[in-house]
Amino acid sequence: MKAMGTDPRILSLAAEVAISPEQNVPVILLKLKEIINNTPFGSSELKKVKQDIYCYDLIRYCLLVLSQDCSRIQGGWTTISQLTQILSHCCVGLEPGEDAEEFYNELLPSAAENFLVLGRQLQTCFINAAKGEEKDALLHFFEIVTDSLFWLLGGHVQLIQNVLRSDHFLHLLQTDNVQVGSTVMTMLQNILQISRSKRTKMLLKLSRQKEEEDRRLQLQLQRQRAMRLSRELRLSMLEIVHPGQVEKHNREIEEKSALIIQKHWRGYRERKNFCQQRPSLVEYKAAVTLQRAALKFLAKCRKKKKLFAPWQGLRELTDACRVELKQQVDDYIRRHPGSEVSGVINRELHSQAQERLQHYFMGRALEERAQQHREALTARINTNIEQLMKAPSLKEAEGKEPELFLSRSRPVAAKAKQAHLNTLKHIQAPWWKKLGEEARDEIDIPKDELSIELGTLFIGGTKPP
Repeated sequence: MKAMGTDPRILSLAAEVAISPEQNVPVILLKLKEIINNTPFGSSELKKVKQDIYCYDLIRYCLLVLSQDCSRIQGGWTTISQLTQILSHCCVGLEPGEDAEEFYNELLPSAAENFLVLGRQLQTCFINAAKGEEKDALLHFFEIVTDSLFWLLGGHVQLIQNVLRSDHFLHLLQTDNVQVGSTVMTMLQNILQISRSKRTKMLLKLSRQKEEEDRRLQLQLQRQRAMRLSRELRLSMLEIVHPGQVEKHNREIEEKSALIIQKHWRGYRERKNFCQQRPSLVEYKAAVTLQRAALKFLAKCRKKKKLFAPWQGLRELTDACRVELKQQVDDYIRRHPGSEVSGVINRELHSQAQERLQHYFMGRALEERAQQHREALTARINTNIEQLMKAPSLKEAEGKEPELFLSRSRPVAAKAKQAHLNTLKHIQAPWWKKLGEEARDEIDIPKDELSIELGTLFIGGTKPP
């Protein structure tokens, strides 16, 4: 089986394996590790690389190399341990396609069996080794092989049963060495955890299937009961209805049934359309919100730009207009030449201009303060007028309400004092003097004559005597 669009690295590696002698094939196969490591983990590209490796039978080459004698392989246990890693990583996550039965029933069991055989050989070499450095290296290779086997079992859980039943695995468990035994027991614990998780998943799956089946049966029973009740009700109605009205009754029932079906169908259709349109509605609302915020921000930017740069030049002035204006300015300067002024006069004019500018700016500051004072007085007068308009009369005033009639403005206080004097004079005058007089005419009266009355009234803006 040859895949379309094969990775050129896999193609060149397969060609090199085909033309190379047998003793060089294991070293050439180690290049697969670099190809796998340089491909992103979990990506579709890695799946395609694994399919190409399987299509060009490079996995079978790895199995054949692992089944050979270790002494005949170039690199010894180092090469073998790396090949076990390559084989386990290539088999996990691989989609064999048309050759799925051969892959799952032949290739994977043989790979697991080869890993166990290699582990048993490493166990024997480790026990027979005399040097400490050699023991450490063999133990490291043994751990690599067991990790590769565990990785293979994690990707294909159906191999756990074959491994646990294997004689080689039982031989690994019967070792007397502490280091090898601890490594094997760790692998066994991990395998059992995988088996438990698989069993748990299977039980959950079966329970969900059973719940779905029970739910389906309950729905089916409910439908059957509803249909039976409907038919019984229909038969009872037919017994009651006159034979001549049976056809009319059936037609009415059919119309009601059609209306009910249409109602439910339209509701389902509208709900489905709403669910389909909800993302677009959310996007539309988000776009509207963003546009509103952007327009507000741009409006603020334009407003600030106008405040800090009120004049930006003539926008629609073309180059021809600029040339024409420059020519007019040159003609005016040529017709009205300026008089030559000495440097002393220029300095005097400059100093005079500076003094005038300083005087202007100082006067402008005083004028601004005066304008602010006038505005404050105007606001105070308006406030006082508003308070007086809303205040109750003096007869009805109680508590602190008379304080509303006080004013801190001297013009207002003077006007109020004059009005009070006029009112007192008019009240104290004899009746015959009031004949022919209008109530609103102002009559002058000396202030000394009414000192007693004025002393009893406090006028805002003045101090009491």
